[in-house]
Amino acid sequence: MRGGGGAQARDGTCAPGPLDGTGRIADGPPAGTEVSLRRVPIHVIEEYARHNCHADLLRERIDGVTGA
Repeated sequence: MRGGGGAQARDGTCAPGPLDGTGRIADGPPAGTEVSLRRVPIHVIEEYARHNCHADLLRERIDGVTGA
């Protein structure tokens, strides 16, 4: 992602910028889409929770224990 006031670092990461800033998605299907930088960590948390749920469903199918 580019923009939002954060400077591009050598390792490809961005320096911290204001969460009210915006940036553009650099690649992938939504390339060029402008997004709020506040939306990025929220999206990461949502995806992490979704994948944890998938892993939990698989574990339940394997060991039969639910709600653990």
